[in-house]
Amino acid sequence: MVARANLGGMTDDAVLLTVEDGVATVTLNRPDERNALAEPTAARLVERFETVADSDARCVVLRGEGSAFCAGGDIGAMVDGIERDVPVADRTGFVSAIQDAVKTVHDCRLPVVAAIDGPAFGAGAGLALACDIQLASPDAKIGFGLRRVGLAVDSGVSYFLPRIVGPNKAKELVFTGELLDADDARELGLFTRLFEADSFEDGVENLVETIAEGPTVALSQAKQLVDRGAGSTFEAALDRETAAQGLAFATADHEEGTTALMEQRSPEFEGR
Repeated sequence: MVARANLGGMTDDAVLLTVEDGVATVTLNRPDERNALAEPTAARLVERFETVADSDARCVVLRGEGSAFCAGGDIGAMVDGIERDVPVADRTGFVSAIQDAVKTVHDCRLPVVAAIDGPAFGAGAGLALACDIQLASPDAKIGFGLRRVGLAVDSGVSYFLPRIVGPNKAKELVFTGELLDADDARELGLFTRLFEADSFEDGVENLVETIAEGPTVALSQAKQLVDRGAGSTFEAALDRETAAQGLAFATADHEEGTTALMEQRSPEFEGR
């Protein structure tokens, strides 16, 4: 890929953003802290995704710098709260910040791909599951064991996890705090695809490029339909599909796709 933009001069920032050839890459950049989500980091993540919404990106990749995807919440803030006897109501501020970040990732109108090349733990696991697709290397791991610090689950885990693995397996993973390796997570559907170490970067790039070259409006509508489908009636799903197709019918990409099919060539979508 040839770089198009580096937004905001974020070399020393906790969350980096670049946009290249229609692909926005958001990178958690606290490798010394294993990309833990301190409150300012979570707020910065929200800002980066808001910037993506105003860019010409057609797909988003979320990844972590260094050896971890995201080690979870800021343990230092927890310890500080206990040592200073901060009121419980005040201690939950950083939880709310992380919840906002996870919600922002989940609600992004574009397809969001998690590139997981290390552990995703606690809030980091929730952040990974908030993405639409989870691509993993052999070094990837995922765990939901906030029991280790005497806490329940957050970061959307209670929503995402049972929908993927079922409620009983979700409870087992939470109750035991088991850290799943890449193979086990792939088998459970927590990772959608597992690459070999030497093909991980190419595999991520190829899949992301395929998405970014697609009919952006149609894919965004499809994302919303699938997200809402699980909690919907069949009739309501059909109604939403009809409305979504009405929007897609009006796009230049639909015209291009139909014309390309008739001309027996590959379509060249422009995301319009």
